[in-house]
Amino acid sequence: MTAVMEPEAGVAVPEALVSPRRRRITVGTVLAALGITALILIEVVPLLWLLSSSLKSPAEFSSQPMWALPEVPYWQNYVDAWTRGNMDVYIRNSMLATFPAIALLLVTGVMAGFALEVLKWRGRNAVLLTFIIGLMVPLQMILLPLFSMYFRAGLLNNPLALILTYTATGLPLTVFMMAGYYRSVPREIIESAVVDGASIYRVFFSITLPLLRNAIMTIAIVQFFFFWNDLLFALTFMTTNDSRTIQAGLLAFIGQFGQTEWGPTFASICISIIPTLLIYVILNQRVMRGLTDGAVKG
Repeated sequence: MTAVMEPEAGVAVPEALVSPRRRRITVGTVLAALGITALILIEVVPLLWLLSSSLKSPAEFSSQPMWALPEVPYWQNYVDAWTRGNMDVYIRNSMLATFPAIALLLVTGVMAGFALEVLKWRGRNAVLLTFIIGLMVPLQMILLPLFSMYFRAGLLNNPLALILTYTATGLPLTVFMMAGYYRSVPREIIESAVVDGASIYRVFFSITLPLLRNAIMTIAIVQFFFFWNDLLFALTFMTTNDSRTIQAGLLAFIGQFGQTEWGPTFASICISIIPTLLIYVILNQRVMRGLTDGAVKG
């Protein structure tokens, strides 16, 4: 580091104090910026194209290129998607299957994670291992047995079939994640509460649950994306038009209109992705905090 002489005081000071340090632009910085830009384009451009296509009139699909913008927004596509496309019925069915499944999954998964990680009892490691093995079971393997069981129980075309299936298939991941989150809770806090006379229920509701709010929110949002976008179970167990969820309904919607009414088809897709986009935009910071909560203590 060189030194310069100030004319007035005649005192030698470091060069960094009299001239601002310029930030060096490296090859890695440029590559990172290009990668982020490419990722944004890959994510944003298809959404913009989908939105613009949903606002085109039927004549524009046949007379203009697919990347052309609509001359005038054609809102009738959304009206047709909501009425003739039965999007109101599909959204209602998705809500009836998704939200009760998430509530049941959180209640059972949070309590199971607490019992497996905080409480000390014989065989808890074997039970946790059983849940982990459940993550390795392909979903396609359980389709036929579940279909047979639901057929005999009269649960086909019933939201209860999806609620039970979503809860059972989401429980292994929820229990595994909650066990990791409970592992990050300082044991000194729980031991101090027990010494002060707190019962196990008081420890669960008043101490651990408030500490893991972000973690529980993260699990709820992750499972919401899985359930809301499910096609495999919905297409198998919901066969009538009045019982289909959004994804199964979109498949039937496209089959109904074919290639002649792309406007309502694109509009229905836009309607289906609005809930997931809103939840991600509003709650993405809490999801990021929740994902890092379990990494504090391994």
